[in-house]
Amino acid sequence: MYAVVATGGKQVRVSEGDILRVEKLEAAMGDQIELSDVKFVGKDDGGVLDEAKLKKAKVMCRVTGEGRAKKVRVFKYKRRKQYHRTYGHRQSYTQLTIEKITV
Repeated sequence: MYAVVATGGKQVRVSEGDILRVEKLEAAMGDQIELSDVKFVGKDDGGVLDEAKLKKAKVMCRVTGEGRAKKVRVFKYKRRKQYHRTYGHRQSYTQLTIEKITV
């Protein structure tokens, strides 16, 4: 069984036991989090698209870590104008382990 969940402005496909990194959530290490914005649930015999069932669907996760991703370098340049700027950005993330998907 798998589910498509929206978190942090993105949609992610998850299964039980998966480890994923999402944008920073306000939760302590070891906390259990419930992701309730489920867009789709897929099973062996087909998928669930019924809105009434999807509103009840939940994905239970446990926070297993947090940190910051690798630095992304941004370089701006305009030719023949002696203009160039370099700056970077590191995005904070929360690492989740998917424990259970319920419909």
